[in-house]
Amino acid sequence: MSKEDPALVRTEAGAVRGRVEGEVAVFRGIPYAAPPVGPNRFRAPQPVVPWDGERDATPLVWPTSPQTLATLGSLDLAAISNDGWHRGDDYLTLNVWAPTPPAERLRPVMVWIHGGAFINGHKDLEAADGASFAQSGAVTVAINYRLGVEGFLPIDGAPTNLGLRDMLAALQWVQRNIGRFGGDPGNVTIFGESAGGMSVSCLMTSPLAEGLFHRVIAQSGAGSTVLPIDIAKRATTRVAKHLGVSPDVAGFASRSAEDALKAFAKASRPGAVDLRDDTGLNAFYGFILAGPVYGDDVLPEHPLTALQHGVGKDVDLLIGTTTEEAKIFFSPTPLRLAPKPVARWVLRHVHPDGNRLYDAYARHYPGLRAGMVWCAVFTDLAFRWPARQFAEAHQGRSHVYEFDWASPALGGRLGIAHGVDIAFTFDNLAAITGPDRVGGDTPPQAVATHLHGLCARFGRDGTLPWPEFDPADRPVYQITARRHVHEPPLPAADFLPALKTYC
Repeated sequence: MSKEDPALVRTEAGAVRGRVEGEVAVFRGIPYAAPPVGPNRFRAPQPVVPWDGERDATPLVWPTSPQTLATLGSLDLAAISNDGWHRGDDYLTLNVWAPTPPAERLRPVMVWIHGGAFINGHKDLEAADGASFAQSGAVTVAINYRLGVEGFLPIDGAPTNLGLRDMLAALQWVQRNIGRFGGDPGNVTIFGESAGGMSVSCLMTSPLAEGLFHRVIAQSGAGSTVLPIDIAKRATTRVAKHLGVSPDVAGFASRSAEDALKAFAKASRPGAVDLRDDTGLNAFYGFILAGPVYGDDVLPEHPLTALQHGVGKDVDLLIGTTTEEAKIFFSPTPLRLAPKPVARWVLRHVHPDGNRLYDAYARHYPGLRAGMVWCAVFTDLAFRWPARQFAEAHQGRSHVYEFDWASPALGGRLGIAHGVDIAFTFDNLAAITGPDRVGGDTPPQAVATHLHGLCARFGRDGTLPWPEFDPADRPVYQITARRHVHEPPLPAADFLPALKTYC
């Protein structure tokens, strides 16, 4: 990047032509790996074929990993989840937002990994536009990666964790190329929400990620959302059965990505696949069919085990959740009206002590309808307590936060739900403002300014204005209240394996 022409950058594979938007040079759709189709389907990410001339990096819409449209009742989720499948082969690409003019010193780098339950999402979401972080002084990157069958089913004959391998390839690209955009490869923060938060947490414990980043921001997702390979293969077998093929790479490669999407949807129906371990716990809690697995070269051991062995101790961690995560799944849908027998049945199928778990939360939240008791259980079991547990297991610097602004959407029912915080993180409230959007009509700019500022500050130098997390004092910073509290253990703590279980 030059002062004379900041919209032109020569990467290792060729020149890319972006555009200058205000004080930010934007480059979209830069390939970090070859298209994962044909002979490259179900293979580890392959090198990009160099090109001649200038690659146009200005279009706003680019191909995405195969996926279906995410819907939850009447809510408009396009800005925070996805807007459907943008077809095309060349989707292992990334965007870069670089401050202009170039500075004398290299700038910090922030790499965004989107969420979407490992089946939806892409780098071009409206709410997660990286211009705001560039305006705050960071060279900002957002990546695509393989999803669902293509990226997270463990298939015999194919490498496991292909989606995580894509992320690693993108981070390696950053190390080799980001200096050309004015970024410092020695000062990289990776951050993500939901499946993105789970992914960055997992990468923290991967030996293949060593040296690729220096800080992690995990939002609404922790690295304990993983399965051993043998249990995860139960989902592979079920999807293959719906496809009518053998559960190996030859079988899956014989069917199209579109066919795989349809089969995956059938296998995702409640109760279709039992992913419980020997203790009766399903680490995906019935809401995810495929995700990261451990027991390979990417994740040799469970992330909580790795953390307690000191893996990732040199990486600073900021991890947190929203207060009422699961309301995004319950409030807009009939799940909120689920009767007690249904709620208890579901909990028994994801937890060995589901009935007692339901009863404990019914006592903790007296007066809640059965469906919303289930919602409260899922919030703590899958999100809030795993975040605290991950911070406790980490042997380095950890800070914990909670996003506590309640959305007025759905007549106030949406509350402090999963995903609402993305636009606040990116200081991009216009993306979620409107009667059918998750921010309602007037989401507070002061909260967005504050949360964005905290993330930008952490990405710059790792500092934050509240104490590090420790299991004795348990300081948790409330974003809207702008204070830290000493939080007692959540009720879910009595129902999830203790950290010593993973040692």
